[in-house]
Amino acid sequence: MADIKLFDISGIVQELPSKQVSLEKDLQKLLEENMFTFFGVTFLKSEYRITNGRMDSIGIDENNCPVIFEYKRSVNENVINQGLFYLDWLLDHKADFKLLVMDILGKEKAENIDWSMPCVICIANDFTKFDEHAVNQMQRNIKLVRYRKFGDKLIAFEHLNAPQVQPIIYEEPQAKPTKKSNLKDKDFKQSFAEAGEKNKNIFYSLRDYVLSFGDDIAENQLKYYVAFKKAKNFVCVEVYQSQVLCHLNLNPDTVELIPGLVEDVRNKGHWGTGDLRLIIKSADDYEKVQYLLARAYSEN
Repeated sequence: MADIKLFDISGIVQELPSKQVSLEKDLQKLLEENMFTFFGVTFLKSEYRITNGRMDSIGIDENNCPVIFEYKRSVNENVINQGLFYLDWLLDHKADFKLLVMDILGKEKAENIDWSMPCVICIANDFTKFDEHAVNQMQRNIKLVRYRKFGDKLIAFEHLNAPQVQPIIYEEPQAKPTKKSNLKDKDFKQSFAEAGEKNKNIFYSLRDYVLSFGDDIAENQLKYYVAFKKAKNFVCVEVYQSQVLCHLNLNPDTVELIPGLVEDVRNKGHWGTGDLRLIIKSADDYEKVQYLLARAYSEN
């Protein structure tokens, strides 16, 4: 893999040499204490024991999907297959994960777990080209993240792949939003199927535009919305008969609000993540708010 080079330009320009964390346990502790800042994941438990092993770290992401973290401690360690085993175990033991979430985050959070897009994040100082090829062939939601430490105060994470996988659909009771919502509890597929050609075409145009920003974007179809994300969601999209809704991870205080088009929803219940809502009912509406999609990508 190509190396990341970091330079100090505060005075005489000099390169900051990268290094591995001396103890992998130190890296694990750093990630667990700052998991939401780094990856948009709420930390649940370290060294989560299961029947045939233990997961290094486990959490739940901003979409309420389970996330397993595995740390590669040596070049020869097959952390990808290990993560895949843990992912399959978790899908066969959903009740155990639900109890864990209930104990730590409460019953309401546990009732809203979304099993459509569970994820494994593999963290290592480096991966081989065979690792990335293997993950791409698996068609599972497994992410490879390489870290580099620069001195004692800087750490960088390089996301080596953006999995494009089909969601895992389960016949389960519909989850309820964490806040009161006036939206019908139809899943994304139902809502999209009932939307007219106009709104479907708006979604396709929006999707193509967002994916054109870079190859670091993952498109995840969840129960009630499609999330476009880098390390974290930057836009979540819902498609209905009357409108296309986008929730952007932007501070509403930094945006010119327009009633009925660009709204602050910090105190309103909704699916997806993000405090800024775009209400798109026509191609003209879409043209007016397109720049905000680019802002959401660049600022997250």
